[in-house]
Amino acid sequence: MTSSSDALWPPRTARARRLGLVVALIVAPWLFVLANAAGLWESRNGGNDSSGAGALALAAAHPGLDRFAMVTAMLGSLLMVPAVIGVMRLIGFRAAWLGLIGGVLTAAAYICYFAMNSGDRFPLAMMARGDTGPEYGKIIDASLNGASVVWYFLLFAVGSLVGTFLLGLALRRGRLVAWWAAAAVMAWSILKVPEFMGLRVAEILGSVLLAIGFAVIARTLSRQPLLADAEAQIGEHGQHPAVVSLGVEQS
Repeated sequence: MTSSSDALWPPRTARARRLGLVVALIVAPWLFVLANAAGLWESRNGGNDSSGAGALALAAAHPGLDRFAMVTAMLGSLLMVPAVIGVMRLIGFRAAWLGLIGGVLTAAAYICYFAMNSGDRFPLAMMARGDTGPEYGKIIDASLNGASVVWYFLLFAVGSLVGTFLLGLALRRGRLVAWWAAAAVMAWSILKVPEFMGLRVAEILGSVLLAIGFAVIARTLSRQPLLADAEAQIGEHGQHPAVVSLGVEQS
C-alpha cells in the first residue's frame, strides 16, 4: 500500500522522508537495548534508582554508565516519535483506528520518557559536587512526586503498556508483516509489567524483541512503492495514478 501524501512531494524528498522513518525504526529500539543493558550492569551489585538515595548511590558508584544510560535512553525516546510515525504510515487504512490510538499513545509515552530520563542529570550533578547526603536524596524524591511531574510518569506507564500493544495488534489485523514480527512489538508492552515490578532482564528482552519487530517493519516500509515515483500521466483506464491510489473512480 502506498501513501497518498507522497504525491505531494518531489521524488527525492519523498524518498528522504521514508529513509528517515526507516532509520528511526532500526536505531530507536537498539538505543533502548544499550540503555537497559547499561542500567542492568550498573545495578549488578545491588541497588536501584527507585528512590533519590538509590539514584545518588548508583550515580556515585557508576557515573559513566549512568550518564551513558541517560543519553542513550533520551536519544531512543526522541527517535521513537518518527519510528511510530513510520509504523502508522505502514498501517495506513488497514487498521486505522488501532494504529492511530496506539501511535498517539506510544509517541506521547516516549516524549514523557525523554523527560523522565533527563531528570537523571540531577543525581549526576549532585554526585559531582559531593552532595550525596540523605537530605539530597529527599530533594530528588520531592522533585519527582509533585503534581506537576507525576502526570508524565502515569502517561508513560499507560502509553508503554497499551500503545505499543495496539500498534502490534494493528499490524497483525492488517496482515502487514509476519505474525511473529507483530507479536514481537506487542511483547514490548507485555514485558513492561515485570519491568515495572523491578525485573531488569525483562526490559532488555523486551527492547530486543521490539528491535526485531521494528526491523521487519522498516524492511517492509522501505519496499513500499512511492507515489512520488509515478509519472504524472493518465493510466490505461483514464485515471491518474494518485487517484487510483486513493481508490476514487474518475467519471
